[in-house]
Amino acid sequence: MSGLQALLWDVDGTLAETERDGHRVAFNLAFESMGLSWYWDEIRYGELLRVTGGRERLLHDLHSHSDAPTSDRERKRLTDTLHARKNRFYAQLVHDPGIPLRAGVQNLMQECREHGVPMAITTTTSRENVEALLSAHFGASWQQWFAAVICGEHVEHKKPDPEVYARTLQTLAIAADQAVAIEDSPAGVSAATALGIPVIATRSFFFSGECFEGALACGPGLHTRTGWSPPVADNTDIHSITLGDVLAWHTQAVA
Repeated sequence: MSGLQALLWDVDGTLAETERDGHRVAFNLAFESMGLSWYWDEIRYGELLRVTGGRERLLHDLHSHSDAPTSDRERKRLTDTLHARKNRFYAQLVHDPGIPLRAGVQNLMQECREHGVPMAITTTTSRENVEALLSAHFGASWQQWFAAVICGEHVEHKKPDPEVYARTLQTLAIAADQAVAIEDSPAGVSAATALGIPVIATRSFFFSGECFEGALACGPGLHTRTGWSPPVADNTDIHSITLGDVLAWHTQAVA
């Protein structure tokens, strides 16, 4: 039996392009709803992703706006209000018009279910946002797909701090080398590898040019077998990354 005991999924950018098509758009709708002329285009939002966490990004960006409050108390109040509005807009966006899962994600999840490989959600975004996205794709019983769902409310520190992964391993009662994480960002890869968890990096829109130091494997997405480092075996019948590929990578990592 394989030594892989769990596949750990990041959410934003990994399951779907929610940063570009969800959170960024929702932030702009929140700005507009409060009469603010602020706007985060893709370039600016890509820069802000170096700051982990939506509230943290807002607080960081306030320094670039002359019309932002000057006192810490007012800045926090504005940030909390904007972030709450953003989450409401985000929930609407993932349901209508909807944000698709990245190609290959659901196929790999289904394989895990069919072969009895437990999965977990390991994210420092909010439970509210996770539920909005996954209920849109898997229905009200979405949590039945996962053996653990660890979100931002469960930890004090966001990625690249490894706390969310430590909490997940503890919940699943497994060792780091019994899991594989799937991430899309340098912060996420760092969070997992800090504990010795092997990581598969699937480059998302905002991190398409990244070199993921320490990743077990890195590629453009689960939908294709080309462009991966290390390369995956050619298969004329299968075009996406399979559970078999994940198991092979994991075996190499723990050998």
